[in-house]
Amino acid sequence: MALLQIAEPGMSAAPHQHRLAVGIDLGTTNSLVAAVRSGSAVCLPDEGGRVTLPSVVRYGSDGEIQVGAQALSAQKTDPANTVSSAKRLIGRTLADLQQEHHYLPYRFGQNERVIELNTRQGAKTPIEVSAEILKTLKTRAEASLGGDLVGAVITVPAYFDDAQRQATKDAARLAGLNVLRLLNEPTAAAIAYGLDNASEGTFVVYDLGGGTFDVSVLQLSKGLFEVKATGGNSALGGDDFDHRLFCHLLEENSLSQLGEQDSQLLLSLTRAAKETLTTETEAAVSATLSDGRTIHTVITRQAFHNLTQHLVLKTMEPVKQALKDAGIGKADVSGVIMVGGSTRMLHVQQAVGTFFGQTPLNNLNPDEVVALGAAMQADVLAGNKPDGEWLLLDVTPLSLGLETYGGLAEKVIPRNSTLPTARAQEFTTFKDGQTAMTIHVVQGERELVSDCRSLAKFTLRGIPPMAAGAARIRVTFQVDADGLLSVSAQEQSTGVQAQIEVKPSYGLDDDTITQMLKDGMSNAAEDMAARARAEAAVEAESLIEAVSAALTLDGDLLEADELAAIEADIAALQSRLKNGAAEDIRAAVAKLGRSTDNFAAKRMNRNIQRALQGQSVDDI
Repeated sequence: MALLQIAEPGMSAAPHQHRLAVGIDLGTTNSLVAAVRSGSAVCLPDEGGRVTLPSVVRYGSDGEIQVGAQALSAQKTDPANTVSSAKRLIGRTLADLQQEHHYLPYRFGQNERVIELNTRQGAKTPIEVSAEILKTLKTRAEASLGGDLVGAVITVPAYFDDAQRQATKDAARLAGLNVLRLLNEPTAAAIAYGLDNASEGTFVVYDLGGGTFDVSVLQLSKGLFEVKATGGNSALGGDDFDHRLFCHLLEENSLSQLGEQDSQLLLSLTRAAKETLTTETEAAVSATLSDGRTIHTVITRQAFHNLTQHLVLKTMEPVKQALKDAGIGKADVSGVIMVGGSTRMLHVQQAVGTFFGQTPLNNLNPDEVVALGAAMQADVLAGNKPDGEWLLLDVTPLSLGLETYGGLAEKVIPRNSTLPTARAQEFTTFKDGQTAMTIHVVQGERELVSDCRSLAKFTLRGIPPMAAGAARIRVTFQVDADGLLSVSAQEQSTGVQAQIEVKPSYGLDDDTITQMLKDGMSNAAEDMAARARAEAAVEAESLIEAVSAALTLDGDLLEADELAAIEADIAALQSRLKNGAAEDIRAAVAKLGRSTDNFAAKRMNRNIQRALQGQSVDDI
């Protein structure tokens, strides 16, 4: 059978020509770019032979923009115009960062929709900062590979939400990169380990980077990479260890009210001390501040471990939850893959090893493994490995759904659903003659909309006026391989539809994401009670409206005492709606139902008489 060569749109390369595609690890502290060369993934170096690029951008006075090591060296003397750790800010708002202002040495703008950093070259968003880093990596790759790139796979933390993922894609677009796919960092690491080591079984990827923590449980089996569960903390990383050591230095030397320059100086010194303590038992921090004060503090490895042990323990909670979500125990884990430069800290490795009862896997460079896995995925997506493709199945970290009447959150796509995915569900109208419906998209694990995060709203108009409950509205949720959501709604009888691509203007901070999952479990009983009450209230309101309409039309059929009894039961039900529990409301609904039984029978007789009026027996 003859085979046809298939080219992707926009890829005009001749058949069998190797298409240049790269994997990019856009990191909080350092970034890397990798590509597959001669069948193996390798990280691409700069002119000086360095594969890591510090994720730092400096905006100079003459319009010059410095990226990487040069910018990092200037951070101590020009902190206000030098931006690092932009990944922690991307896709977020000032409201999300209120708890972090005390150690972010930036001058923030007042834009409430997106973070702006005031520099001598004007306001810069984290998207623009990230774009400069990506431009530098793109230039490096094209120089190293000798041609233009057809695209890149860019890695993101598994717990990045829609806003953070979309912001990352926007940064790539600014940098002139075609994004083949956004790939979760733990998954990228598993790809590198799975293909390099021919591993099979259940693996846990523990990824502690400079600004984020991720954990994923994956099943590896002969080319199939299936993510079973994911978790993490999108604002916990090596930066937090640096900051804790920084605070210790301030306390030890009775320092306060430091300027931006002194703060950056001490932060850089504490970062160096942290790295030294990985191989040495103690490290010295010595500095002369701008006001002439000098400090000299010796920090032992044990003291550092004691100061930051709570941060290590904070990473273990998502690990436990991911195992529970995947339905496996510690004994079922074939190996634990360590990813991210922060996993070099000895007490991190010890904690992970003790928890799982096995030595973690770290035979691949933890700084490079994510970029290597992304490069392998890019090589497949670019069409360079038609005979060696493997299947990658990722998951969505939080449930997605919409608001139904009574403020209830109806989950359409449960968390840990395999990506890409599409699910549809039918809904209906609540009121007679309703011609429009607002679709409110939410994210979270709780039963009530008020306890979930609002993502987007749009309106479906043109619904034919029908009796309540007659219309059939089909709502479809689609999440692509990048984890980005789109929602559409269609009225089935007319075909009218509306849709929206969800692009929220905020991000979910670390505490919000973690708390959403915890609340979903710790408040399960309370949530179910609230949901039951809301459902009972919807039923009660519908019954009151129906009985009231019937009384208006045919109330003359009732005796005075019958009418009084029904009105009393309506009043009692309305009272229960204000402060009664679900069972109280349902009991009042049942009582009103019983008191209207005779009324319903009389109405039926009247309606039959109306229908038969003027007709003969022969007509019937």
